[in-house]
Amino acid sequence: MDQIAKVLKKLVEKERMVFKAILQDLHERRFTDYDIQKLKGQHAVFRLRKGAHRIMFRMDEQGEVFILALERRSDTTYR
Repeated sequence: MDQIAKVLKKLVEKERMVFKAILQDLHERRFTDYDIQKLKGQHAVFRLRKGAHRIMFRMDEQGEVFILALERRSDTTYR
């Protein structure tokens, strides 16, 4: 089982549904409904924010998205 599946399994159903919807939108390259910012000091690494949920992802030159982390917002989210 990959790490994303492990994280999703640990969440309550409501949060799991939110993350799955966001991941589906990322897969289909629908970025307009989200607050997305490039992380400083990183090359092509972005943060997507939806409420208290955060997804860190990398995008390559062809526009393919690679998920790096799924988290709830906390003091250590970006460390």
